[in-house]
Amino acid sequence: MATNYAKYAQLINASTNYARRMKRLSNRIFSEVAIPTNDKSLKVVKMFSARPLHSDPVVLHYYPRHPETHALALRLRELGLFRDEHQDFKDEMRRLRELRGKVKVWRRKLQDNNKE
Repeated sequence: MATNYAKYAQLINASTNYARRMKRLSNRIFSEVAIPTNDKSLKVVKMFSARPLHSDPVVLHYYPRHPETHALALRLRELGLFRDEHQDFKDEMRRLRELRGKVKVWRRKLQDNNKE
């Protein structure tokens, strides 16, 4: 006596309208392409079924560690071993503003601790 799975497999391989519809339903349930398509469309299906780029470790760790690199560049600049022209420009603009008396004073808003 054949099992139910064997009967189902024989039914799926049959060329009846019911068999085709059941095959499409099975493909949808198991996240496969429901209707046979060309290679160009399968490329899109594979692209959407692939792992998202923001969770792929190859993409995630592609660039160097920016905070450590930035801190290293700042330290080398302090020692005179690295020239950061943009930071030099900002420092010069700040120095010229101080000479003109246009220094911005940032005041923090003090929180009133005496609130009821």
